[in-house]
Amino acid sequence: MNIPKDFWTALKGLIGILIIFIIILGIGAIKVMSNIGTNRNNVSTISVDGTGDAVSIPDVGTFSFSVTDTEKTVVDAQTKATDKVNAALKAIRAQGVADKDISTQSYNVNPHYEYRTAICPQIKTVQPMSIDSVSSPIYCPGGKNVLTGYDVSETIQIKVRDLAKAGTIFASIGTLGVENVNGLDFSVDDPSKVQAEARGKAIVDAKAKAEVLAKQLGVHLVGVVSFSENSGGYPRPVMYSAVGKGVALDSAAPVAPEIPVGEQKVTSTVSVTYEIK
Repeated sequence: MNIPKDFWTALKGLIGILIIFIIILGIGAIKVMSNIGTNRNNVSTISVDGTGDAVSIPDVGTFSFSVTDTEKTVVDAQTKATDKVNAALKAIRAQGVADKDISTQSYNVNPHYEYRTAICPQIKTVQPMSIDSVSSPIYCPGGKNVLTGYDVSETIQIKVRDLAKAGTIFASIGTLGVENVNGLDFSVDDPSKVQAEARGKAIVDAKAKAEVLAKQLGVHLVGVVSFSENSGGYPRPVMYSAVGKGVALDSAAPVAPEIPVGEQKVTSTVSVTYEIK
């Protein structure tokens, strides 16, 4: 049987390819065996800390007020407390505060008790060298708490976005029959931008320190292995407050206090670990 010459040529080529493939597999197996017992994650690293600050000007002011009323029935107490709250909110809305910036913080209904003691019958006593008798009330022991009505209280929080009006709104609320006015706190409504700015500065600071350290060690930075951040919160100073339980604040035209907004600083501290070679 005559076998074509081309067949032997093709067979030789196939055998050659097969030999090359076997050699490649052998080299791969040798590499795997050489890595046995070694930790491929055991890379050299350096860790540095970075700090960044960002200053912001507050753009919202927040304060709260409370209304409390005590009546013999829950319905009467609720009605009077609601009337006071509605009157206050009407005045606040008239000064441009939107409904989305008005929220109820608490609403409570509690029984109102008074401690009472009974008065014993009066006893007449005769004083020496006197014809007249002296009478004085004597309180009998064993007093008790008596339910006399119900307390209804509601606390409303207001967010003022037009800070030019914050002082006027805050002062005028005291003329509307409320009992407690608390605040005024200033803050940044969307702190994420300021936090991102502080974080970016902290990362730049950390990278600069890492580059200096790598140069001193005679190595090169390869990439970031790990990262963590610790951001500082906003200070929320109470700029002004008026608190009065059961005190009717002056109903005359109020004088708006000067309420400086000031600046607030956010600090970000980052820890960055770099691989080095």
